[in-house]
Amino acid sequence: MKISALDFDPYDEAVLTDPFPHHERLREAGPVVWLERYQCYGLARFAEVRDALDDWKTFVSSRGVGLADFATEQPWRPPSLLLEADPPLHERTRGLMNKVASLPSLKARQPEWRAKAAALVGELVGRGTVDAVADLSEAFPLSIFPDMIGLRDEGRENLIPYATTVFNAFGPRNALLEQSMSQAAAATAWVAESCKREFLKPDGWGREVYAAADRGDCSEDEAERLVRSFLSAGVDTTVNGIANLVFAFTQFPDEWRKLKEKPELYRKAIEESLRWGGVAQTFYRTTSRDADVSGTTIPEGSKVLLFLASANRDPRRWDDPDRFDIDRNASGHVGFGFGIHQCLGQMVARYEAEAVLTALVEQVAEIRAAGPATRRPNNTLYALGTLPVELVAA
Repeated sequence: MKISALDFDPYDEAVLTDPFPHHERLREAGPVVWLERYQCYGLARFAEVRDALDDWKTFVSSRGVGLADFATEQPWRPPSLLLEADPPLHERTRGLMNKVASLPSLKARQPEWRAKAAALVGELVGRGTVDAVADLSEAFPLSIFPDMIGLRDEGRENLIPYATTVFNAFGPRNALLEQSMSQAAAATAWVAESCKREFLKPDGWGREVYAAADRGDCSEDEAERLVRSFLSAGVDTTVNGIANLVFAFTQFPDEWRKLKEKPELYRKAIEESLRWGGVAQTFYRTTSRDADVSGTTIPEGSKVLLFLASANRDPRRWDDPDRFDIDRNASGHVGFGFGIHQCLGQMVARYEAEAVLTALVEQVAEIRAAGPATRRPNNTLYALGTLPVELVAA
């Protein structure tokens, strides 16, 4: 099958701040496209993206989930033992981390998280215009996540610029990445130090990872790198997920009224926001062998850019995909990936969003846009910069 070659730059700032209008062109060009500018293949349709994510033997992560190929290029930091590893190493490290970040452990924290979310929303309701990014979607995760990991109190503000840089680094070494790395130099140093055993509090997930090292389940160096993985998997995606959820309700106020009438739809609302909002726009894989994708051969050693957010709005899979509809069954979306490399922090993100959304439903009659939202360009994430809203008291 002939492959369409496109002169399309997914890292152009205009695309990063408003990507969805460009996705139809990618999807309609064919199941596989050639992105001339970056000399890589692209997949933008749901079926092809999901299948590539599921076939880890062919579309490997260990050569980097960004544009850089670790087989030929030196990564800017030690590769993630979760996101940038394949079995058998991935089986060992993911199994260890699943025991630490377990469902019972998360459920045990829910009463505290709900109480903190209720208190935070209570402070914002009726205040007038607030920034749903800084005042809510950043403030809430930073009030609970560092304690869960056991991070030291001083310097926690470094978590967001560090995670922002991590996700920028999955793209090309463009001006956006250079600026991000320069601004986050101190944050990166703080994170590197904070993930060491001696700086972690005794009752958090971080020390549990080191306890696994003491049992021989991993090395001391691996434990430090695994703790660091928490800090990228559990911060920026959660911050932007909550912000995009609030943004969705400002764009579709009828859906907010529907949720107020049927609060039992809150979990469907969260899943629909993850599908519709496109927090993680893209990730790469590298082919370990020639791959047949819908009749097209992608040669071994090729970088393949997977457009997750485009897949989640593919009309071949979803009816009226650009509409945010909390009645929709959005299960099966690839907002957190698919297969063995699904995001480690996905349940953290869901439970944090659940705590915030529950507080909003209980205390807020209406979420009103109080000005235009702004976007914070990122090479991987669809991130809000500001979101002025008014939370009208119920």
